[in-house]
Amino acid sequence: MKRLLLLAALLAAPVLAQTTEPAPAAAPAPGAAVAPIEAPKPATVRVTLTTPDGPIVLELEKERAPVTTANFLRYVDQKRFDGAVFYRAMKLTPDGSYGLIQGGTRGNPKTTLPAIAHEPTSKTGLSHVDGTISMARGAPGSATGDFFITIGALTSLDADLTKPGDNLGFAAFGRVVEGMETVKKIMVAPTSPTEGVGVMKGQMIAAPIKITTARRTPL
Repeated sequence: MKRLLLLAALLAAPVLAQTTEPAPAAAPAPGAAVAPIEAPKPATVRVTLTTPDGPIVLELEKERAPVTTANFLRYVDQKRFDGAVFYRAMKLTPDGSYGLIQGGTRGNPKTTLPAIAHEPTSKTGLSHVDGTISMARGAPGSATGDFFITIGALTSLDADLTKPGDNLGFAAFGRVVEGMETVKKIMVAPTSPTEGVGVMKGQMIAAPIKITTARRTPL
């Protein structure tokens, strides 16, 4: 009905439609501030990790970190994270207010997919700020199904091409948008004083926290 009324109104005034010109837009006054045009936000996708301690909602940078995000989504879509665990809590302060938690497939051959190309932060423009999710790795290009989430800013994990040696850092690819309280609960879980190798000794969670499900979530 609204479309018919609009069409009738247009047909009833053909002369007006042809002869009336829109008024020119007023020019801004000299010295007036002009609102900047905001660039569109890079495309993202959300995933929810469900744990016994609560959900963790992640916003992944599928436009800025496409390779790493696509890899993580393969694990999600194929349900390879279902039953995986958070197994490490690296506490950089005694109270656990600064550091990271690590989880994933732990190299399980039944659930781990081939390694992916490394996307350094120098390429993606991302950084390891508070609540960042990033890929665990050995050498560049060895990341598979293990990831970590930061508590506090850990920008030392960003790529720094001015440093010698392996200076490519870790592949940040998103952030926690809901559920940092869950991340912090996992961070303060008791750790074993004897488990772990090298720098990871004493950082392994005594009773790993299960990822019940990992699913895409509507924005």
